[in-house]
Amino acid sequence: MWSKITGFFQGLKKDERGLSGVVVAILLILVAVLAIVIIWVFLGDWLEDLWEQITGNASSIS
Repeated sequence: MWSKITGFFQGLKKDERGLSGVVVAILLILVAVLAIVIIWVFLGDWLEDLWEQITGNASSIS
C-alpha cells in the first residue's frame, strides 16, 4: 500500500503538465487579494468618513 502512495507522489513530482496552471491560479489569487488590500487601505478612511457623514445626518432626517 505504501509503495502505491509513494509511487503516486513521485509520479506527481515528475508530471509537469498541470504545474503551470496551478502556479498561474495561485498567482492570480494572490494578485486579487493584494489588489483588494491596497484598495481597502486607500479607500478605507474615505469610506469611513463618508459613512460617518451619512449616519450623522440620518438623525436630523427623522
